[in-house]
Amino acid sequence: MRSERLPGKVLLPILGRPNLELMIERLRRVPSIDAIVIATAYHSSCDPIADLAERLGVGCYRGSENDVLDRVRKAARWAGADLIVETTGDCPLIDPQTTGRIIDTFLSHEVDYCSNIIERTYPRGMDVQVFPLSVLEEVARSTTDPADHEHVSLYIYEHPARFRLMNVASGLGSEAATLRLTVDTPEDFRLVRRVYEELYPRMPDFGLTDILAFLERRPELREINRGVQQKKVR
Repeated sequence: MRSERLPGKVLLPILGRPNLELMIERLRRVPSIDAIVIATAYHSSCDPIADLAERLGVGCYRGSENDVLDRVRKAARWAGADLIVETTGDCPLIDPQTTGRIIDTFLSHEVDYCSNIIERTYPRGMDVQVFPLSVLEEVARSTTDPADHEHVSLYIYEHPARFRLMNVASGLGSEAATLRLTVDTPEDFRLVRRVYEELYPRMPDFGLTDILAFLERRPELREINRGVQQKKVR
């Protein structure tokens, strides 16, 4: 809730509903996900997130605001999860089909970590990372670097000699990787809201293919957040 570039971003309304609620609706369409848990912070500003989780009937674990690795690790323990499918709460356009594909790829290969972010071919906002709780426990024992603890899986994919990594490519054109479908700035939110306003009323289960087709028809919308720079992790 205390995001520097867009405070309260996960609860900004789209079509009268918090965008985090819309994201959870999309994740519920992934058949291989057993449970959804929001891992938020103890800080009182996050009370509305906990209230939303209760209303929607999803899990909510509250932990450290800055040590996100510790928060996610303890949330997984609390939920009794042995496999973590991590998404960030500012991705209300997350694609269920993409999420399921990355889970299935992890389960069908002997790897420690599978995602679509090592080599970015999907739009930002479609990020999915799959790894066992046991791997995250190992990371927690191995690093005290604040960056590693802010960015949950950073240590994993920065150590390919230690962990077996797999990246899932989108098969989309190169332009897809430059598209921002996440919510980190006011410009990002304006674009995501436009997508929802156009697609959701007539097709609530729209997917990434539908989003890309819409933006192909309305290329001027891509300019809304084209100039936004992603914050560096280090």
